[in-house]
Amino acid sequence: MEHGFGLGLLSCTLVLLVLSCSQPLCVHSKTRTKSAVFLSPVFELKPGLVSNKVYYNIDFPRGHIGLKSFNAEVVDEAGNPIPLYDTYLHHWVVERYYYRIDAATSKDDGSNQTNYISGRNSGLCQKDVLGQQYGLGSETRRTSTYVPDPFAVEAGNPTEIPKGYEERWMLNVHAIDTRGVEDKLGCAECQCHLYNISKDASGRPLSPNYKGGLLCCYDDTQCRVKKGFMGAKRNLYLRYTVEWVDWTDHIVPVKVYIFDVTDTWKALNDSNAEHSCLIEYEVKRSSKAAGLRNQRLVESNRTTLSFPTGGYVIYGVAHLHTGGVGSALYGEDGRVICSSTPIYGKGKEAGNERGYIVGMTTCYPKPGSVKILKGENLVLESNYSNAKTHTGVMGLFYILVAEKLPNSKLL
Repeated sequence: MEHGFGLGLLSCTLVLLVLSCSQPLCVHSKTRTKSAVFLSPVFELKPGLVSNKVYYNIDFPRGHIGLKSFNAEVVDEAGNPIPLYDTYLHHWVVERYYYRIDAATSKDDGSNQTNYISGRNSGLCQKDVLGQQYGLGSETRRTSTYVPDPFAVEAGNPTEIPKGYEERWMLNVHAIDTRGVEDKLGCAECQCHLYNISKDASGRPLSPNYKGGLLCCYDDTQCRVKKGFMGAKRNLYLRYTVEWVDWTDHIVPVKVYIFDVTDTWKALNDSNAEHSCLIEYEVKRSSKAAGLRNQRLVESNRTTLSFPTGGYVIYGVAHLHTGGVGSALYGEDGRVICSSTPIYGKGKEAGNERGYIVGMTTCYPKPGSVKILKGENLVLESNYSNAKTHTGVMGLFYILVAEKLPNSKLL
């Protein structure tokens, strides 16, 4: 697919939002940084309906570049931001892959995996799990993804693209229409009884102990709506903004690592490990909840993970769901590598919806100040309120790591 970026454009209008998204909506350049705004393919929602679709070969900057940020939000056909209490953005993720050039005439929809090679992140989870370069959820509007200079996430490096393949990007958007539903939080947490689900998307029976999560809110499932509620179908998009720079020798590449608090792993040898990331888990209501209504009740989960390489932390952020209190990544000696806490909304406008996580705090250590050694055992801690039960929660942590600093040798 050809992408004309029209770098001379300095502005764009909302009317472009209803047009084909085969071109970026707006492109401009500030100093060395370029940016482009795109739309995902349209997804249709009605009250209670779930859309969890994967889009291949999305519009994305091409060439050998350094990615500086990726920001996204759900909008309607007029470009208006959609608040979380109308459409809950469970998550969006963007992942690189390589596609066979001689299969370019075939439909690129993921159906023929022989045409694909994964371009996933640097770890740590097992194959096909949490391989994205970028990904957020309800916190997307107020969470920074910017990579400070002179660092960037490298893309389009011709020496890394397998011969006979081209680099492409995949987007997964999981959105739940909660207009008029009986229980907005229950629908957002994918509680199985609200979806009347007893089998997963492949038709396999669910365990009776599984009360809620991704297995109960797959694509086209329906959360229970209040009797008599009527709401119109509407077309929505994920509007995403990419910032990048053309690659030069002055840019220092960073690697993307994602940790999962549910990961149970075992070492295979000195340099390899077998990981088992479950992605989600359940926080059960504390037995003390009834008698301690005015006190903070917190469930803390921890896992220890061996870091496969050495490097300097440039950026860090956690991903939590409603009920999340905070998360932290610790070094082997107990030092805090990064802590990240949720920002809860206090109003009605998009980006400040009351009761929802609308942002996560981030870490930007002074380059060179936070170093992780190869093979160091890291501890990930994820904390949730257990004043009530929460299903399908996540405890993920993203970090960007540079193996070298500017004007320094590799570690």
